[in-house]
Amino acid sequence: MFIPTTEKEVKCRGWDSLDIILVSGDTYTDNSYNGTSVIGHWLIDHGFRVGIIAQPDIGTPDDITRLGIPELFWSVSAGCVDSMVANYTAMNKFRRDDDFTPGGRNDRRPDRACIAYTNLIKKHAKGKPVFLAGIEASLRRIAHYDYWSDSVRRSVLFDSKADGIVYGMAELSTLELAERLKNGVDWKDILGICYASSKPPEGFTEIPSYEDCARDPYSFNQAFYSFRANCDPITAKGMIQRHGDRYLVQNPPQRPLTRQELDSVYESDYENAVHPYYAKQGPVKAMETVRNSITTHRGCYGDCSFCAIAVHQGRTVISRSKDSIVREVESFASNPRFNGIIQDVGGPTANMYCIECPKKFSEGVCTDKRCLGPEVCRSLRVNHSEQIDLLRRIRAVKGVKKVFVNSGIRYDMILADKEHGQEYLDTLVRHHVSGQMKIAPEHTSKKVLDIMGKPSVGKLLDFKSMFDSTVSKCGKELFLTYYFIAAHPGCTDDDMKELDRFCHTRLKTNPEQVQIFTPTPSTVSTSIYLTGTDVSGRRVFSEHSMQRKHRQKDIVVRKSDEGR
Repeated sequence: MFIPTTEKEVKCRGWDSLDIILVSGDTYTDNSYNGTSVIGHWLIDHGFRVGIIAQPDIGTPDDITRLGIPELFWSVSAGCVDSMVANYTAMNKFRRDDDFTPGGRNDRRPDRACIAYTNLIKKHAKGKPVFLAGIEASLRRIAHYDYWSDSVRRSVLFDSKADGIVYGMAELSTLELAERLKNGVDWKDILGICYASSKPPEGFTEIPSYEDCARDPYSFNQAFYSFRANCDPITAKGMIQRHGDRYLVQNPPQRPLTRQELDSVYESDYENAVHPYYAKQGPVKAMETVRNSITTHRGCYGDCSFCAIAVHQGRTVISRSKDSIVREVESFASNPRFNGIIQDVGGPTANMYCIECPKKFSEGVCTDKRCLGPEVCRSLRVNHSEQIDLLRRIRAVKGVKKVFVNSGIRYDMILADKEHGQEYLDTLVRHHVSGQMKIAPEHTSKKVLDIMGKPSVGKLLDFKSMFDSTVSKCGKELFLTYYFIAAHPGCTDDDMKELDRFCHTRLKTNPEQVQIFTPTPSTVSTSIYLTGTDVSGRRVFSEHSMQRKHRQKDIVVRKSDEGR
């Protein structure tokens, strides 16, 4: 069932008012890939009255006031991606297209959407607290480097003047916040919450101030790596960071959902469609991308330096039950409009389903090593048998003709699985890949790969050999597509020339999927880009010239697409 977006829909529900209004920078697609939709259904399933206002016009009060003022609070999200990433390319050129907007034209999402929407509410619909949520707020919750202004900015909490931030995957914290506000109970000790205070709480770890981070690269690194070390719910401590005469207070992270809770999130009654209020304004490409797709798990322990998933979703993988996933597939198949195709079965990394280190659940993530780098940790016990069985069960659902696995694959995990790795690859090649299988080695230079936290080039060649052999054995005509990054910290023109030679001589390919590194908030790579040093203080070159960044890409892709 759609969540109300108009006053008429609220009345049709039999509600005289709303407890919570969710505001989003994306249009309202009612599916489990839209974080605003997920939170809305979660709150409704727990007894709260919720409405959604998507992409409100910031030049008029009409949109933001159409549902009235909520009884409890507003929740504001920039959308599924940071609004600056959505609006600008790595070359800082404005994006003309937006997959999350009806009609596909990028004309409805403001820059720094969390700030813009909070100001809109404070101006035209004030009276109830405003809490930020979603990936933009989550990754900008402390002093952070902003690529588009080339500056260290304050926490988005202070720039927006919101009342708090619900960071990370927000179901549990948002629900507890709603319950406390409903009961008139103080909310400032809720896990997974940030707020501003003139007085720091006792026992919290203080990291370098915004002012120190803005003027001193060493202080920025110290603050960032302390922040990153306090993202695991088992081991993290509360943190404070001074901004002028006030403090940003970050409570420790919220625990992950249990398997049963995760099942309930994804089995809510989503319409798997664009809300009619927005559908009449034009087609939404993002809906077609995820239609009839399945999320099997959350979290990622790949921990790539340029990726923020470890900070936002966490480095501990929580998997849904196979029964829950099959029930969701059956619900798709029962829809008369179902075309028989499941477009994706996966998560941040498809083949992490039901593969996790048992130590994490009691001791937290390791602080001295990565799960997959430089070698796959023996404690991880990589075993793809659960996913093999899951895919078999999905294929057997009546009405399902084809099941694709389009989420990313960690090929080093396939190589590490001596018992079921070949069987898993056989399964993918025989049943779940069409034409090409996408993998992301990102580079071939050992120096750059080490900075990125990616597998060695030797593993890439081992997997290519394994894939080619499997394709031949299965009698398929499939090939690998490779994704690479140019101008990542540590990468020079010579490294890109090495990549170009490798692609032509060893991979036998002319690479087309090459993107220029974008320093997004709260990643290790962004910290290196700003400060010029890694976590150990070792100097690392980063290309800052736009012209030379593009030249790095052009070394490999001779005819670049503008803006990539």
